[in-house]
Amino acid sequence: MVKPLVLHVDNHLLILQKPACIPTVPDESGDQSLLEWGKNWVRKKYSKPGAVFLGVVHRLDRPVSGIVVFARTSKAAERLSVQFRDRTVKKTYLGVVDGVSIEGAGRVEQWLRKNNSINRVIPCPERDEEARLAVTDWRVLERRAGLTLLELKPETGRSHQLRVACQTLGSPLSGDLKYGALTPLEDKSIALHAARLSFDHPTLRERLEFTAPFPKGLHAKVSPWSGWNAS
Repeated sequence: MVKPLVLHVDNHLLILQKPACIPTVPDESGDQSLLEWGKNWVRKKYSKPGAVFLGVVHRLDRPVSGIVVFARTSKAAERLSVQFRDRTVKKTYLGVVDGVSIEGAGRVEQWLRKNNSINRVIPCPERDEEARLAVTDWRVLERRAGLTLLELKPETGRSHQLRVACQTLGSPLSGDLKYGALTPLEDKSIALHAARLSFDHPTLRERLEFTAPFPKGLHAKVSPWSGWNAS
């Protein structure tokens, strides 16, 4: 199993690179989550007795890899949550889709509603009471071996937003069977990676930016771009 990577730690933050196929927080699978791994790391690193606090301020879907921020204090958790809510956190993802039919760049704006019984997000033709607006900017970065690499920048932070956006564009993310991909990836991941994240430090009031390139050896679909980073 690929282990998480510590990108940064200070008195208020723990920034980790999440491997694909592990949950951000504990779920019904019983598998160790990134949150639990982070608490264990802090406990060992600083020889902390008892419980370790890590505040969850955002999440990545289990099959997605990339940067995740945890807060080490309640003050940091509150201030980071405000930044995510106010959309001052900037996020860039890399995604690989099968085929080369998608071209250029654009923006997807759609109303989304989550069906919790099947854990799937559904686009709504018209706004309803449960729907939320999702806005995603995208552009084609490169094509190789019958695959297309996309840059995806969500303006909003809706559940499964990028996965649905790619489906709407007619190019589902590789391995994403839930949203239209025809074949799974060997490791049961999807070819989506949170590659860049920037936000204001919760106490120092300086802008921070973290990057995480596509992991090497993740799976064959992204191997042409292993080590590729967001520009």
